[in-house]
Amino acid sequence: MKSGRRSVAVATLVGALGLSVLNAPAANAADTGITVSDIVINKGKPIVVGTSKEVAPPISFNIALPAGQSTAKPSGYTAHPFIYRGKLKTAVDTGDGYIGPGIYTCFEVDAKHARCEGEFHIDPHPSRKQVNTNAAATTWKVAVALRLWKSNGGLKTEEYETRSKTVQLKRVARATVGATPETVTEGKKITVMGKLTRANWSTKKYGGYSGRTVSLQYRASDATSFKTVKKVTTSSTGGLKTTVNASADGFYRWVYYGNTTTGTATSPAAYVDVR
Repeated sequence: MKSGRRSVAVATLVGALGLSVLNAPAANAADTGITVSDIVINKGKPIVVGTSKEVAPPISFNIALPAGQSTAKPSGYTAHPFIYRGKLKTAVDTGDGYIGPGIYTCFEVDAKHARCEGEFHIDPHPSRKQVNTNAAATTWKVAVALRLWKSNGGLKTEEYETRSKTVQLKRVARATVGATPETVTEGKKITVMGKLTRANWSTKKYGGYSGRTVSLQYRASDATSFKTVKKVTTSSTGGLKTTVNASADGFYRWVYYGNTTTGTATSPAAYVDVR
């Protein structure tokens, strides 16, 4: 939603949320009266993270303000949705096991309501302490940090509210493919190879993913879609290898459909010329 006057522009660095918001000394731990609703993170889809590249899934939510607060004076309040794993108290005290909202902007609906849109920043770099262990590939809980501020900039009161919503963090998977021979007589066998790997958040490298069922798909040169022709289980090193009969010119690829801890992967397509 982009209508309405922009009333709040927030740029919260991922690490800064834990230091300045979650770990700040508590003032009066009382009800702020701020209501945060309709939190949607990454459009409700799992967030898939690799070993080095920061990802920025979208976030949106609504804010309703209590008496004495106005969207025309955004310095009087803050509302930060965040995700955490484990116990909320641990996340607040240590600054680990949580991920803050990154950057978002709030647009005024009226004097008491705002619509906020932006993005999370999830960085696998070790210094961020966000996904430094493969145990982080799990279901994360959603909560909000709410604060009211005094006119002199001091903290008036704060509270933390949990939500029933959850967010799934997954490790990136990758697949490669190769076919031999690349030119073959019709009816003869070809060998299709490949490898399935996934991100290791502890080592920041990709390692072979063993024991996974991966689909071998084929698309004829004159067709528009791929079809599964065989399913193969990866080796102890993540290797893939099988044979098929060559019937017509076309493309072969490997597809892994993911699981609760790991994202999907589709390899490039390998072309085979059948004569």
